[in-house]
Parts: sequence; C-alpha cells; structure tokens
Amino acid sequence: MTPDRFFALLLALQTRRDPVTTTDLAAETGVSVRTVLRDLRWLQDAGFPVLVERGRWGGVTLLPGGALDTARLTPAERDQLALHGLDDRQRHQLGAAADGRRAREKVAARTAGAPGPLLPLSAVVTTDSRPWFWSGTQGLEPSALIGDVRRGVRLRIRYRRAAEAAPAWQLVDPYGLLAKAGRWYLVADRSGTPRLYSLERLTDWRPTAAPRRLRPGISLADAVAELTTGWETSAGLHIHGLLAARHAERAGRILGSRVTVHRTGEGPALAPGPDQVAITLTCRNLEEVRQLLPFGADLLITDPPEARARLRELAAEVVAQYAEPEPADEETGPSRPAPS
Repeated sequence: MTPDRFFALLLALQTRRDPVTTTDLAAETGVSVRTVLRDLRWLQDAGFPVLVERGRWGGVTLLPGGALDTARLTPAERDQLALHGLDDRQRHQLGAAADGRRAREKVAARTAGAPGPLLPLSAVVTTDSRPWFWSGTQGLEPSALIGDVRRGVRLRIRYRRAAEAAPAWQLVDPYGLLAKAGRWYLVADRSGTPRLYSLERLTDWRPTAAPRRLRPGISLADAVAELTTGWETSAGLHIHGLLAARHAERAGRILGSRVTVHRTGEGPALAPGPDQVAITLTCRNLEEVRQLLPFGADLLITDPPEARARLRELAAEVVAQYAEPEPADEETGPSRPAPS
C-alpha cells in the first residue's frame, strides 16, 4: 500500500461513526474494491483495529484506539497526503515535493514496526505517470499557476486552442488543476460551461480581484468527471473494418477504449478472413479516421462510405508527398546549361 492510500484510507475510516462500504472506500481512494480489501487486510496485519463485517448490513469500521495520529503532520503535509495519484515528479512540479516527502516519512515511521515477513509495497512498487517517449514538461509549469488558483479568484488566461493560429484572452472561473496521462490541465468554467485548458497551450494569465463564480454544488472532482466522461462518450461516428489479426493487440494499445475487437459472430455483419478480426472505431468526427493510418494495408474499412473516401484521400496525399519526380522527355533530354 502506498503512503498516500494508507493515509486516505485511515482518514476515511476515522471520520465516520457508522460502518462504510468497501464500494464507498474504493470511490474515495480511487482504486478497485479488490484493492481496498487487500489494503484493509494490510491494516489489520499492521495492528490497526479495523473491523470488516460482510453481508448486506455489514461494512468497515475503525474501532477506538486505531485513529491515525495526525498531530505530527502540518496542515501542508496532511494536504499533500490527501492528494491521490500524484508521483514525486508531479509533486515537484506543484512546488510541494518537500511537504510530500516529510509527510510520507512520518507515516512510514508510524508503520515501520508492522509485523509480517513481506516487504512493504512501497519498497517494491513505484509509479511513473509519464507517457511513453515523454519529452519533458512543455508550456506553463503548474507551480507558477497554482498560487492564483488557490486564492479562489477569477482568471484572465491567454490560451491557444489546437485549431487556432494565435492565442486569445478569455475570462474563466477555475476549479483547480488536473494531472492526467503525464500532462497538466486547468479545469475551469467559461460562461458557466466546464472546460479543460492544457497548460502546454496556456501562454499567460492575470488574476482578477473578483472571486470565482462556480456552479452551485460542483466540486473539482465533479467537473473533471463531467469533462472526461463527456470527452470519452461523445463519439457519434462508428467506423467498421477488417484488421489483420496480428495487429489486434497493437490496435488496443494505440486506440484504447475507442476500438472494439469483435469476436466471431459479434458486432456488425462482417466476414473476416482466417487471419483477420472485425473492429469498430468510435470517433467524434470524420477526421479521426486519421488514427487508422498507422495500420496501412493491414486494415480495410468497410463502412461508412465517407470514412472510406476520407482515408483514400489521406492515402493519396501521402503518396503524392513521396512521389518520385517525373523523368525528363526522351526526345529533348534534360536541359543543359549553355557553354561558356
């Protein structure tokens, strides 16, 4: 169990008088129910009086005497341990590496004497949230912006959208920052609508004197869930095709949940060959058919017709880009410079 999750799990238990379900604990700590059950067993083995009652009316209770002593932690240290999922690099980017390190050291000192022959999970598991081939932080550092975000004021940000040539100023009401897939985002409302702003494209900002105006009852976690769920489920176009079976695993790695590899007899009415699988790619718009270019001739799009036509256009552009120059006319031959 990581120190972050250890602290969060005990904090969730000691703030409740009534038993709490493992489902609720999983939601609070950001892990699966199976992981929560494994963590609870670890706490019991470490000597904490955790009572787990199964059944319809059961739940998890921390008995008296088992509360984590947070008096040794400063408010900044408690704040850092309550941040789930951030690795040391991301804490450094927030300018909070020292607080996080001190808090983990104090928590580790409390559990160092835990009995058992197994090595601590923190000694055999590490995290690295950077994507593969990561080239380093681009754009604005989160530590530069976090101070004004924590003040709870409206911000004027200078932001360049992906489809725009130049950045433009806009007024936003920030919820906070999101670290996802190795990148940082500002989560904010603009005119009452939640948006994600990549710090890579945020070129400047100005804090205002006005307090932020958030939608009532909406927290940072609520806004993030709304944005990410909408982003991943807003696909309105389904592209069907036949893919060489040897690339099925690679398609899953590249396209993630956007691609479905159908079993025989499932999905659209396709007739894959002996070395093919039927796939469906969900997209928000037709231009996302570009994601299928890496599979080249090993993929045949079968439907819809506009996706076939667009991929054909893209392939023709690639061919034209690498076309050999036309040979010179055989009768006239290549032009030669006049003798001096």
